[in-house]
Amino acid sequence: MALPRPAQRNPWFWIPSLYLAEGMPYVVVMTVSVIMYKKLEISNTDIALYTSWLYLPWVIKPLWSPVVDLLRTKRFWIVAMQLTIGASLAGVALTIPLPAFFQYTIAVFWLMAFSSATHDIAADGFYMLGLEEHQQAAFVGIRSTFYRIAMISGQGLLVILAGYLENHGGIRFAWSATFGILAFLFVLFFLFHKFMLPYPASDKAVIADRSKGFFGEFFRTFVLFFKKKNIFVILFFLLFYRFAEAQLVKLVSPFLLDAREKGGLGLSTSEVGFVYGTIGILALTAGGLLGGYLISRKGLRWWLWPMVFIMHTPDLAFVYLSQVLPTNFFLINLAVACEQFGYGFGFTAYMMFMIMVCEGDHKTAHYAICTGFMALGMMIPGMFSGALQELIGYPYFFLWVMASTIPGFIVAALVKIEPEFGKKKVAA
Repeated sequence: MALPRPAQRNPWFWIPSLYLAEGMPYVVVMTVSVIMYKKLEISNTDIALYTSWLYLPWVIKPLWSPVVDLLRTKRFWIVAMQLTIGASLAGVALTIPLPAFFQYTIAVFWLMAFSSATHDIAADGFYMLGLEEHQQAAFVGIRSTFYRIAMISGQGLLVILAGYLENHGGIRFAWSATFGILAFLFVLFFLFHKFMLPYPASDKAVIADRSKGFFGEFFRTFVLFFKKKNIFVILFFLLFYRFAEAQLVKLVSPFLLDAREKGGLGLSTSEVGFVYGTIGILALTAGGLLGGYLISRKGLRWWLWPMVFIMHTPDLAFVYLSQVLPTNFFLINLAVACEQFGYGFGFTAYMMFMIMVCEGDHKTAHYAICTGFMALGMMIPGMFSGALQELIGYPYFFLWVMASTIPGFIVAALVKIEPEFGKKKVAA
């Protein structure tokens, strides 16, 4: 006799592993690839341009998010995409040693990016369907924590490993072996979630009006989203809240790796893995945890402006680093940690804003639409950031980043937040 499928499990049981699996391919595509290409002597212009194009699957994922919402279960999509991501990671490992590695690896990264974006749709939908509003606010810090642990593992520990292997087997061997380890890890994720994820009753294909059929409901999801009140303000917020960070994130690793005569800090691969991928991510995680906790106490509306200021002003740390070029390793770690803590704290407001916007029918598809605009807001500034940096140099580039924080303050002043949204409800 078959055992009944568990409809629920303690959120601590599945949220950590789910967001480890969600975070890792994203950070590999967006950040680890940048470090790898920099070590393989690709220019900053090409790195920023082509790796920014990899945001495109996240930009256009709303076009197929209704498919995830309307066909099969979120659980099915989660496990299927984890297997595909594992195959993509193996593909990168196998193509790095080839002469035309740049073209081949970019192509495989595209497959990984599309699979990861689809996984995000399903995982975020699974999160919202399985938790009450106050739990979503409370666990937003937890999910961010394990997302950041994935970043530490990918951007930190694996980069440190790659740096170690560079010294013992060469750069291409090091990165090929690193991606092979990642591929094996995703096979384990696939097996764990296939057998251990719960089967919530609400996880099913959603067609509100079956008389309209699949395509009618497909287009209805977009119509409902763009009919939301203050939709243009919502879109401006999604596009410009992170305008400065979108440019900064593409040049942090090249800045840390570039030689001092080129205006960089001249760190090794392993040192970058420690500074940016470990200390930086720990600070980012601390900011996200604190932000989620505080929103659950007083609500998003109360904390929005403090989060805007604390997110943007620490970008001054990179202005300092690029102007002074300190050699003190502790000081470099401290500067990066301050900037990353501020970003993690402020980004919590962005995540909760998207959850607020998506309340109502088709939460999963509408959240995917929001994240599509979020990705577009990262993609376009990132595309020109490398060329701009090579044109004006690191010191002026980071000053430009500070000027680019202004749109974030403007859009924060325009949005309307429900007074009690995100605040944990106290039982009467």
